[in-house]
Amino acid sequence: MTSHTCWRAHRLSLGLLLLGSLCVPSVAFAQNCSLCYTQAAAAGARIIQALRGGILILVVPPIAICAGLTVMAYKKRNQFNDEQLVDDSDELR
Repeated sequence: MTSHTCWRAHRLSLGLLLLGSLCVPSVAFAQNCSLCYTQAAAAGARIIQALRGGILILVVPPIAICAGLTVMAYKKRNQFNDEQLVDDSDELR
């Protein structure tokens, strides 16, 4: 595989991932629990604000973990290829 073909495949997979992520929110909104919705709608403004704050607090750690793993994977993406190139160049000498 040439680098141009690899880059094209990478762009295609990135485009498909982006397209798939645009389809997910409509499915996620369809899973609302009617009991939860009724209880939240009947609650006062302070309870609704507390629910929104709680949702934010529960969402932040998983997003931070995923972002951290993505950054680590991105930084280590060529670690094994670089070592192999060094080993191959030593054998040629």
